[in-house]
Amino acid sequence: MKKTKTTFFCQNCGTQYPQWVGQCKVCGEWNTIVEELVVMEKENKYNSSFTDKKPKNTIHRITEISSQEETRIITGNLELDNLLGGGIVPGSVILIGGEPGVGKSTLLLQISLQISKKVLYVSGEESNNQIKMRADRMEILNSDCYILTEIQTQKIIKKAQELKPDLVVIDSIQTLYSSYIESSPGSISQIRECTSELIKFAKETSVPVILIGHINKEGTIAGPKILEHMVDVVLQFEGDRNYIFRLLRANKNRYGSTSGLGIYEMFSSGLKEIKNPSEILISKKDENLSGNAIGVTLEGLRPMLVEIQALVSTAVYGTPQRVTTGFDAKRLNMLLAVLEKRAGFHLGVKDVFLNITGGIRIDDPAIDLAVISAILSSNEDIPLPDNCLFTGEVGLSGEIRAVNRIEQRILEGEKLGYDVIFISKYNKIDTKKYNIRVEKVSKVEDIYKILF
Repeated sequence: MKKTKTTFFCQNCGTQYPQWVGQCKVCGEWNTIVEELVVMEKENKYNSSFTDKKPKNTIHRITEISSQEETRIITGNLELDNLLGGGIVPGSVILIGGEPGVGKSTLLLQISLQISKKVLYVSGEESNNQIKMRADRMEILNSDCYILTEIQTQKIIKKAQELKPDLVVIDSIQTLYSSYIESSPGSISQIRECTSELIKFAKETSVPVILIGHINKEGTIAGPKILEHMVDVVLQFEGDRNYIFRLLRANKNRYGSTSGLGIYEMFSSGLKEIKNPSEILISKKDENLSGNAIGVTLEGLRPMLVEIQALVSTAVYGTPQRVTTGFDAKRLNMLLAVLEKRAGFHLGVKDVFLNITGGIRIDDPAIDLAVISAILSSNEDIPLPDNCLFTGEVGLSGEIRAVNRIEQRILEGEKLGYDVIFISKYNKIDTKKYNIRVEKVSKVEDIYKILF
């Protein structure tokens, strides 16, 4: 006998309500409450355990608990292993989100074929033939990689108990459904219930589970926000489908740092790890052109060089255009206002276009100095020297502010053979110990006088 009821869920945070309301009282969002039909089974699904022996829950003093590190599973993918803190922790649940077509399934199938462990790859989106065709393009063979096309969590867990794999990959969590709740796959109640069952399986068997999650139009992982709190690691896979570069960031990591970054290059044969992204993000040119500047940024703990391209031209229409790619448009407007107010450049009547090459997005304020240098270069139509770098944050008063980890940024430029780097005067460092010449500037006017 099934028990049926209708309930209401907030699509943003997953809060349950007995009736429809306009605003969620927990997250404060409007018009996010949706109605779902829920059919619960009479039997209690939590009566059975995935293991024969249930662990005894006892109280321990914190001083009596061993603090030894977990033995991690090495995937063979250096970028992912470093991002996770040295590999996959047994019993952990990892959630990877990203836009459609960015390469989530490709990355996890590649890992499933590379790893020297028994892997169960569960797909609710592709057939066995489609997965095999993708595996053939990668030209990697792992006889211990098992494919299962199934969307019911109870059957998936039963097959996993029979196979006893070392790793389970789910593609994707939005396609799964639990027989204990009768609502469509992808609904909030189904996503939450399926994730809860997989977490229970992972913790009781010490088998790590990797989940692929779709994202919504706002760029966040689809489903209730509580989903990200339930799992141990949340990774975001980013990249423009028009470019070949992909970035893997850690938004949450219970077993390591969240300041890491993995960089990949997309090919027809799969994803290739990039050891030195600075060399490929700088475009090769036959001649030096105006409007190009090289900035030094930090993505997590990794310094890298990015090329900023700017184009300043006379406004054709009444209102000047401000177009950016890979850079915050509001921050560009702020920098243009600083140049106009503090340095006297009349850019309010000109179109300004800004592009960060490679299709990546940079939020580091340390590239402000490179951005204004590229804008000034295009405005004056004078090329910048091709052997100089810029790193510094621009304040509202036109001052060049100090940035963190300046030594790493300088060493990255020195390693790649650049001759001079412009930094803030307020970074207190010894400039004599570097083989690259370090120029210190304090205001926007200083950088203009030196360059032009």
